[in-house]
Amino acid sequence: MPLTVLAHADLVLPDAVLAAGLLVLEDDRIAAVEPAGARVPAGAATIDCAECLIVPGFVDVHVHGVLGVDVLDGPHAVVQVAERLPRYGVTSFCPTSVACSPSDLEMLLRAVRETSGRSGAARVRGAHLESNFINPDYRGAQPRECLRRPPAPLAAGTSESIGIDSFTGDAVWRTMGEYADVVAIVTLAPEIDGGLDLVRDLVGRGQRVSIGHSGASYEVACQAIDAGVRHATHLFNRMSPLAHRAPGVPGAVLDRPEVAAEIICDGHHVHPALVRFAIAAKGVDRIMAITDGTAGAGLRPGARARLGGRPIIVTERAAELEDGTLAGSILTMDGAFRMLVQQVGLDVVAAARACATTPAKELDLLDAGAVRVGALADLVVLGRDLRVRQTFVGGRAVFGG
Repeated sequence: MPLTVLAHADLVLPDAVLAAGLLVLEDDRIAAVEPAGARVPAGAATIDCAECLIVPGFVDVHVHGVLGVDVLDGPHAVVQVAERLPRYGVTSFCPTSVACSPSDLEMLLRAVRETSGRSGAARVRGAHLESNFINPDYRGAQPRECLRRPPAPLAAGTSESIGIDSFTGDAVWRTMGEYADVVAIVTLAPEIDGGLDLVRDLVGRGQRVSIGHSGASYEVACQAIDAGVRHATHLFNRMSPLAHRAPGVPGAVLDRPEVAAEIICDGHHVHPALVRFAIAAKGVDRIMAITDGTAGAGLRPGARARLGGRPIIVTERAAELEDGTLAGSILTMDGAFRMLVQQVGLDVVAAARACATTPAKELDLLDAGAVRVGALADLVVLGRDLRVRQTFVGGRAVFGG
């Protein structure tokens, strides 16, 4: 494969911006990062990126869908989402479920297994399960009828449903175990019966466990962190509140450096001032920008889509169930990057870390998430308006020609 040179762009490196540099791509990797005025290698195909920024491809660890497709829509839905996300700068993502039946969960996880490694689209990096094992009082748009207690013997009692369906927590647990190799993150509430034992069991088999949809106290949240929780699902949203005498889940997450936290960066789910506060408390290396995007992302207000099979309506700022319950966002990752720069006040280096470097590191993607020699050539070319001009996955343009 001939060399490709992305020329004259400002390159957003891990710790600085290299003005008007040259980025040399060979096969699927970054072969060289050269300063302004460097000679273009003979025979290289050159793409002029003047007046643009090049940032590492965005890594969204929490996205349910985009442009009318939800990852639970059917066996081909994950592929369809992977094909659509690069127009928003996403080069890696975790297809994210809502609580669902074992059959729907198996369909999703089989699709993730079969789609991993597919070329010409965003890379599928394992599923994020907003699992059946969450607190019903903090479920938000998660379907109550699909919530379950953890399976015996993890739970002190039984695995009877919290909802009304016939399937049990054991059936969900077995399905998760059969596809453990393609499960990247499991969100759960540690305060439910058997929750802490569930954390320990998941951690014991090498899974990344996230606290979310949880009403846990600060003390119980800290017990969960001691048991191995290392991730927090959409910080501040659908969790016990941060109060001065009862810090709750947010207090524990902000206090404990071993936990990396997601934040929905649309300016609606979390106020920009609180995003600044969280970054000040934990540092940008422990904060991951996410979309929590639904199938409504990219659609016009008033459009209808689905979230885990249930109808949602696109509003001006988010997605809602038909009863008005907030049901995820309509955010895309390029919008998250713009929000961090324009409303939170981060420079482009820090914003790139939140949108790419930190989530890649937390998923152990050691060759992704940074513009550096030897890394995968998963890249986004942004105009001065911070909108996507081109997206490259493995050195190939998959959006923007």
